[in-house]
Amino acid sequence: MKSWLMAWSLVFASMPLRAAAPVAEIQSMLAKPSVLCGRFDQRKQLLGLKKPLASDGRFCVVADRGVLWRTLHPFPNTVRLTRDEIVQLQGDRVAMRLDAKQEPAVRMINSVLFALLAGDLDQIEKLFAVDGAIHNNSWSVTLKAREMALAKAISRIALDGGAYVKSITISEASGDRTSIVFSEIQTGDAAMSVDEAALF
Repeated sequence: MKSWLMAWSLVFASMPLRAAAPVAEIQSMLAKPSVLCGRFDQRKQLLGLKKPLASDGRFCVVADRGVLWRTLHPFPNTVRLTRDEIVQLQGDRVAMRLDAKQEPAVRMINSVLFALLAGDLDQIEKLFAVDGAIHNNSWSVTLKAREMALAKAISRIALDGGAYVKSITISEASGDRTSIVFSEIQTGDAAMSVDEAALF
């Protein structure tokens, strides 16, 4: 988690240029529910290790409130991202808290993560050069960092989806790669459990 925060913090001052990819068309294909929850399956392939590290859990993206990322296996862990902070919870205990007032990069980190999970390409292309294509009712997008500092940490990000983002693959400059597949998507207030709603 800390390595990702450091990587995202490098793009705090980046400025946008418009991309030539069919961003508007892809954006129009995406549903924009106020609440989006589902399952994630994550595999992280570390350079030098034959077997990837696998984890799974649930996520919720709530418009104007934040993102809840609950790893269930192999070890329970919860991360809550809001506009003002990133909080890592272990059970009821706060294991880590990063405040946007004390660390201004936190606000930018959260904006990027919200955009990736919600498929908000308008926000994404402020920080990345976007190359995309549409195939019938699905789309694919490749992102390359505009800023050299970020490019030294992340070589590319690939997203695939339709009405929702179906998968994200993050390739780090180090050779490590993280793939996340989203499934069992539900929308609306009923998509969140009582426990999940309480964590916001």
